[in-house]
Amino acid sequence: MTDRVQNAPADFHEQLRRLEERGLLVKIDRPICKDTELHPLVRWQFQGGLHESERRAFMFTNVHGVDGRKFDMPVVVGALAANPEIYATGMGVTVEEIGDVWTRGMDKPIPPVHIENPPCQEVVMMGEDLTTPGGGLASLPVPISTPGFDAAPYFTATLCVTKDPETGVRNMGTYRAGLKALDRLGVRMASRLSGAGGYQHWLKYKELGQPMPCAIIIGTSPVVMFTGPQKLRIDEDEMAVAGGLAGYPIRTCKALTVDLEIPADAEIVVEGLIDTELLEPEGPFGESHGHVALEGFNLSMKVTAITRRRDAVLVSIVSQVTPSESSVMKKVAYEPLFLNHLKKDLNVKGITRVVMHEPLSNLRPVIFLQFKQGALKTEVWRGLQGAASLQAQCGKICVAVSDDVDPHNTDAVFWSMAYRSNPVDDVFVVPNRAGGHGPKGGANSTLLIDATAKNPMPPLALPTKPYMLKAKAIWEELGLPRLAPQPPWHGYELGDWAKLWDEFAQNAVEGKWIENGENTWNRRKPDLVPETPARKVETIK
Repeated sequence: MTDRVQNAPADFHEQLRRLEERGLLVKIDRPICKDTELHPLVRWQFQGGLHESERRAFMFTNVHGVDGRKFDMPVVVGALAANPEIYATGMGVTVEEIGDVWTRGMDKPIPPVHIENPPCQEVVMMGEDLTTPGGGLASLPVPISTPGFDAAPYFTATLCVTKDPETGVRNMGTYRAGLKALDRLGVRMASRLSGAGGYQHWLKYKELGQPMPCAIIIGTSPVVMFTGPQKLRIDEDEMAVAGGLAGYPIRTCKALTVDLEIPADAEIVVEGLIDTELLEPEGPFGESHGHVALEGFNLSMKVTAITRRRDAVLVSIVSQVTPSESSVMKKVAYEPLFLNHLKKDLNVKGITRVVMHEPLSNLRPVIFLQFKQGALKTEVWRGLQGAASLQAQCGKICVAVSDDVDPHNTDAVFWSMAYRSNPVDDVFVVPNRAGGHGPKGGANSTLLIDATAKNPMPPLALPTKPYMLKAKAIWEELGLPRLAPQPPWHGYELGDWAKLWDEFAQNAVEGKWIENGENTWNRRKPDLVPETPARKVETIK
């Protein structure tokens, strides 16, 4: 692709227009309760057996709270990454180009450009407006993500902007933020593993004895939003990376009450100061690892201003049990990033694909690597070790398969593990891994499995492709239930096959099986036991 992408939506409203034009946006005008109905409704497209291509973004235009209060602001869910096509729309490219754009964005960042009178400050709420009954955070239609478990409405589609008090380097991370009062939020900036960028900044402000300025961005141009979940280097300015993704500089402006530069085209901005002395219990909240995160002490943020566009929409994402919008945002970017690391940084030979297992496990713990047939064993193991060590929260279980196995099909992966790996030789456990992302704390370990084909094998025992395709046409002609084939759906050779047996197979489908019987009659031998392989006593070509 070219070095410059000029088609990335410049703001979230443009993203919504493009999604509507492409039939990827569903507008819901009937009354919907943000606290009990909104997220469960969208969740059904992930839990209801729909193919990912059938998922859509939802815009709710008639939103009320459980208390009956109506909001004049729409709520949008799924418009960032309900499926890969929606994510690609936000980058202005095709799904196939996403990996290349991420590589370019990190290699060629473009610094942002500052503007005055930004759209994100058309409406301003400060001072007494933040604590007036029904005002402040209560004026925003923030949904409850996991009704029945969550302790409060939560912002989920966030970019929490902070900066290093020593270097001034900005960080933008996606951290959950729960409503605590009209002017207070509970914010979780992960302290486990290597620690989130915002948390590292918090530690520095704590040493200085100062509260940490923070601006929480709710909705802006998708390329900016996409930088938050990607775990870029702490010293890397995500705003410049976002410019690299878009191919043009991102517009920024000064926040009103904190010394931070923020996206000028944001829908909503919540400014405030995070306490560095006292922590506040936060949660429970349904987390992306698929369990409810129980109550824990986290950061407490005093809100100093809420600003927004006049026509603002509140953006939320579906997270929790995967597949989800959160997992799609990570998957479509993480997989090409991991493949690029293995191919270019580590120069692993024969690696063709990286697939992060999405259903239930949330991508990070389970990673499948696909290698060309005949890849050297040393390269397979270098790939497994590289995938397991790139990020502390990714790669607890890594499995390598050959290129005839579709790593998206876990049944095929298990088949490969069952017949192509010898645990005593092909399984390795690495101790002393960090606890990872999930409810289990403490030490952990890494499991590496080489399930690639080690030598030629007989064909996969399904009818070959021409016969399956002909049968599929008849199936459709008969009006039978719609098929959704998953590889492998036809037989193919795996290296252990002879021309003679091809002739036998052709004779069989032509009704000439008696000729095959004449061949085998002439090859009878004495003094053998049943099941003796023919090639053990004959030369077969």
